[in-house]
Amino acid sequence: MNTISAVRNRILQLCGERNISINKLANISALPPSSVKNILYGKSQNPKLLTIKMICDGLDITLAEFFDTDDFNHLEQEIR
Repeated sequence: MNTISAVRNRILQLCGERNISINKLANISALPPSSVKNILYGKSQNPKLLTIKMICDGLDITLAEFFDTDDFNHLEQEIR
């Protein structure tokens, strides 16, 4: 799994746990729906940390909570 897939999976997991749509996530995160959809559908290959932070703020979690998953903890090194 790569980093982009891990971010996408985590966003979808958090939305599923909270039973909220992508549009609702965008709304509570003060982001345009297109920004969130671009991350989820692969158009954005390098989402900004600020965007992820805004998603975390909307979900009322910390960045540490967002990234503290098996997917992120077992990512292969991107630089080779």
